[in-house]
Amino acid sequence: MNMQRYFAIHMPAIHFVRNTFVFSLLALVPPLLAFVALTPGFGAMLAGGGPPLERFMRQVVTNGLPVVFAVNYVSFFLYAWIVSKPDQRYGITLVLLVDMPVRVIGFIALHAVIYVLSADWFGSFGGSRATALRVVAPTLARSVLFENISGVYLYATLVSALPLYVTAIETSDRLGGLARRVAGRSGYVLAAVLMFGLSVLALTALAALIRALQA
Repeated sequence: MNMQRYFAIHMPAIHFVRNTFVFSLLALVPPLLAFVALTPGFGAMLAGGGPPLERFMRQVVTNGLPVVFAVNYVSFFLYAWIVSKPDQRYGITLVLLVDMPVRVIGFIALHAVIYVLSADWFGSFGGSRATALRVVAPTLARSVLFENISGVYLYATLVSALPLYVTAIETSDRLGGLARRVAGRSGYVLAAVLMFGLSVLALTALAALIRALQA
């Protein structure tokens, strides 16, 4: 996939926003459906409509989609800005130093902001901002195991990064060559999935560290 076709620094802003929204939505739907299917009784409860479905949709629309979109927008903008420079390639170093930190730190920070806003606007967490902030780290530490809906947003955010990681691996002489020798063209995707796993571990470790510091 030619990511510069969809994310270029000189394209109209409305197109950039549209493409980011589409990528975010497409990345969000599969893990969301998986979460509903894998949670016992959850699908049947939502199928009944009423308050459970309303609360679920509100959570997705006011929390999940904004988080995934915002993280993706920053990441895609940085990608577009970097590759717009003459002779600049989007390589593995930039993934490790730019994209992964943006996604991990941005994901945690945006959850904290939205949890606080939810406490203020909807009375979530007993209406307490302090409680809202305290539950961010434990919630995200468990999200890697798909134990809560934040896991949906985590995987949606990181799935969105896979095309960028494939691009970075293709431009890497060392890792790209190794991936190609091991599994041909599909080696790029396999290597990108491994980087995806590294991002998951990094976020989980940071969330666990924050939880330990709060204890």
